[in-house]
Amino acid sequence: MEKQTTSRFKVTMISCVLMVLYGCYPSEELNVPVKNPEIALTSDLDVYIDENFTQEYGMAIRYKFVDNFVQPGQRVSPPRLEVVRPMLDFIEEFWIGPYEDVGGGDDFFRDHVPAEIVFLGGLIFNNDGTVTLGTADAGAQITFTNVNAIDVDDEDWRTLQLQTVYHEFAHTVHQRYKLPNAYETISPEGYTGPGSWFVLSDEEALQRGFVSPYATSSPNEDFAETVSFYLFDPEFETNFTVLEENCETDDCVSRNEGKSRIAEKLSSIIDHYQNVTGVDLEELRAAIQNRL
Repeated sequence: MEKQTTSRFKVTMISCVLMVLYGCYPSEELNVPVKNPEIALTSDLDVYIDENFTQEYGMAIRYKFVDNFVQPGQRVSPPRLEVVRPMLDFIEEFWIGPYEDVGGGDDFFRDHVPAEIVFLGGLIFNNDGTVTLGTADAGAQITFTNVNAIDVDDEDWRTLQLQTVYHEFAHTVHQRYKLPNAYETISPEGYTGPGSWFVLSDEEALQRGFVSPYATSSPNEDFAETVSFYLFDPEFETNFTVLEENCETDDCVSRNEGKSRIAEKLSSIIDHYQNVTGVDLEELRAAIQNRL
């Protein structure tokens, strides 16, 4: 989905660090060693992170020297010190906590959690005028952007963060366990490719059977976007699977055809999660929605 933050910048949907904007995961290796040396624990915040994230989950939280975690030519700002702890509370509440609430979720989270979580103060501004909202790197790193603007009650800010983390964490499933059987055949003619998805509108994507234009860029991105939207969007069924009645226009008929494809994809994803991860995705969604 293409979003506009200002009239000057085209916002690029969830992308992956190594491919800058569109392509995801050039390497399927999940257990990538952390290359950056551990920084000495010099503050109460660092001690808290070490005890509650690094030791507990094997997850390093990077909020210092953030230029080390973006591509050359990308411009970023570090998070303000006072927003780091609230951001940690946010990911505990809406990402870690829901997995701990559901059967098999805690084990799944601990077995698949990325080794590094990076906090950036603002968005990632690229030389071509685009803005990257969030990134992941081969299942080893997830980057949250715009954390300086933290406001859990701001729906737009909250949606950005949740869409980022649920999308990127979903990639670990197809990386390790592949896509559901025949997933690519549900909307075979709807895919656009990594360089042209952004020309589509939300309506055009829906009629093709996708939850967002970005989902049309590849089957892997389609999978991750569908999982993400299903988990965070309280109106998912209304927006994407409930058929409109008394269709009298071609657009309405096309929307219903698209919704039927999305419903088929979601059903295959839910079965796939249950079979290969032991996590009930419907139960996970309920746990997330109960916290929102």
